[in-house]
Amino acid sequence: MMETERLRIRDWQKSDYEPYAKLCSDSNVMRYFPHTLTKQQSDDQVDLMRRLITERGWGFWAVELKATGQLIGFVGLHYQDENSGIPNAPFVEIGWRLAAEFWGFGYAPEAADKVLEFAFNHLKRSEVYAFTALPNQPSQRVMQKLGMENTGQDFNHPKLEAGHPLERHCLYRITRQQWFIK
Repeated sequence: MMETERLRIRDWQKSDYEPYAKLCSDSNVMRYFPHTLTKQQSDDQVDLMRRLITERGWGFWAVELKATGQLIGFVGLHYQDENSGIPNAPFVEIGWRLAAEFWGFGYAPEAADKVLEFAFNHLKRSEVYAFTALPNQPSQRVMQKLGMENTGQDFNHPKLEAGHPLERHCLYRITRQQWFIK
């Protein structure tokens, strides 16, 4: 579907279920999420991502290394509706999740930048948001590398119970104009 110098961003395949389940059962990868996922939860998540891509033509896509064809995670876009409880919704968010062995190589910003190109050029979005738990400094660094700016609108994630250590989230944004001039 899309390619960068080192990555292929594509639709999900049946062969992706096992490596994705392994990624989502890794406590290190999932440390900024409420919990790791069981195999069934992971499979259900891939099914949902596939369905949303089929319905909309976009979503959270699989990411693989071009050199080996190995699945390394996902990157893509998701719609947050006005009832999400997240500031400034409705909006389109960008998100990613990569297996730990692929951290530190610049894959997340490389893939995410290509997805921003899709959001601004193909979907004609005027802005794209991203959010994460406040302790998740690695994802915030990716957001900053993409040229996104912290909106200063920290919020309690509506799907986490009060007092959860990951409850507080930050919200980043990039406009079409900011992306084109960076």
